[in-house]
Amino acid sequence: MILQMPGDNKRDRVTRYLTEQGYELDWRCPADGDVLPQLQEQYALAVVYGGVQSANDDTNLPYIGEQIDWIARWVDSGRPYLGLCLGAQLLARALGANVDPHPEGLHEIGFSRITPTGEAGEFLTEPLHVYHWHGEGFEVPDAAELLAVGETFPNQAFRYGDSAYGLQFHAETTPEIFESWIDGSNDALSRPGAHPRERQLADASRFDEKMGSWFVQFLDRLTRHCVTPG
Repeated sequence: MILQMPGDNKRDRVTRYLTEQGYELDWRCPADGDVLPQLQEQYALAVVYGGVQSANDDTNLPYIGEQIDWIARWVDSGRPYLGLCLGAQLLARALGANVDPHPEGLHEIGFSRITPTGEAGEFLTEPLHVYHWHGEGFEVPDAAELLAVGETFPNQAFRYGDSAYGLQFHAETTPEIFESWIDGSNDALSRPGAHPRERQLADASRFDEKMGSWFVQFLDRLTRHCVTPG
């Protein structure tokens, strides 16, 4: 089951990987009024994508609060969860942690390096440049393990339990996807910390292939916790 926000497309690395592995995908967009599934239904994995909303918008966007509550119950069920950017921040909120803007008003938009922590294990064995597009970051929830750190936003990835992951970055994207984001949100590139278009495209030629290879290996390990498709 995949939760997405309006404007997200379905050509990303998660979609491609799960389809190739034989999973049937069920797309839900709560922002467009889609109803979240009952936990009794037979889903192997939940993936929650990013969006322009804030994880703190639950006071004025009821579907954000509904997602936070649903994510808490999903994770309690023990089934795998992958949160990407906003999806990671929603997981943090569901587990009682805060999500806040950068104290200096900075954003991460473009490729930046993350570094494994001592708890990372096979999640990340060496520094990696990954793609970002965000202006808020999460605290690490109690009982969760911080797996990767960065320079602008220190907390970049955490694991809760055996198979719930929050990634602050967009490893699911491809250059075609984030180039479409750039074209549709030119104003974002004027925000403090954002990389200009030319740098982002040049960095993609240097870093995207390695990021994609790492992400497929991560998905291989994550889906070992899933019920066999079909």
